[in-house]
Amino acid sequence: MREFAFHRAASVADLPAGATIIAGGTNLLDLMKLEVMVPEALVDITRLPLDRAEPEGEDLRIGALVRNSDLAAHPTVRRDYPVLSRALLAGASGQLRNMATTGGNLMQRTRCPYFYDRRMACNKRDPGAGCSAIGGVTRNHAILGASDHCIATYPGDMAVALRALDAVVEIDGPRPRRVPLADFHLLPGDTPHVETVLQPGEIITAVILPAPVGGQQRYRKVRDRASYAFALVSVAAIIGMEGGRIAHAALAFGGVAHKPWRDPEAEALLMGREPSDALFHEAAEILLRPAQAQGENRFKIPLLRRTLLATLRDATGMETQA
Repeated sequence: MREFAFHRAASVADLPAGATIIAGGTNLLDLMKLEVMVPEALVDITRLPLDRAEPEGEDLRIGALVRNSDLAAHPTVRRDYPVLSRALLAGASGQLRNMATTGGNLMQRTRCPYFYDRRMACNKRDPGAGCSAIGGVTRNHAILGASDHCIATYPGDMAVALRALDAVVEIDGPRPRRVPLADFHLLPGDTPHVETVLQPGEIITAVILPAPVGGQQRYRKVRDRASYAFALVSVAAIIGMEGGRIAHAALAFGGVAHKPWRDPEAEALLMGREPSDALFHEAAEILLRPAQAQGENRFKIPLLRRTLLATLRDATGMETQA
């Protein structure tokens, strides 16, 4: 790890220009040890008053420094947004959840091994260097939304649930603003090193959850080991039923793209329809229509289809009726 300056911020206005922000450090410190990231200065924000989850009208405002463990156990989250609680509990070990923060979770970087290995070409780490993953070991890589410049995946679980919940990211800086989570993370295109819409001098201060929509909420994660591993594929589902038909459907997917993935066309297909395996297969076909495999990750296509079907059967009550 290289030397760096350290500063502890007393307020958002106290953030030095150009410094890298650290809170829990569960991802950043690993990257610094491997010299994948070599910031000249770190600014610690853990003393800022951003560690509370509180009502904001009918919404829930979650401060950027709320720890993952506290958020998963929050009574309002467990009651009204259980898909988020389940995603958080599936996301890491207890020790990591005790340190990881809401804002830092959104900002975590890919676990692509070529990104972590400085001997390998990586457009995300070194723009214009090339992508060693393409034609390499691709088992954990993207099947949706990738480009010729990067096929890495976003690794988090929390953001997948937040995507299904239509969360909004609150940003402070020269021009305070709120950005839908759908627009916060960027697809790689030809600039995979630009991962979010955050600009220099900006900081995440909160995540806003809209008023609860009710319905059945599920988070299903498929991984190599149950104790602690990143998703091969994951599905966050919020399904509302009325009169035996699907009245509301929100589906988000992890482990398959550069950002938490949603497909409005697949969701629209479900609306007003009676649950059936045939319907769910049709929705899966729409979702996977643009999927492109890269060698070893070809298994993710049928795996995502099966995981979606199982999640929808569960959320619509078909499993209990069988």
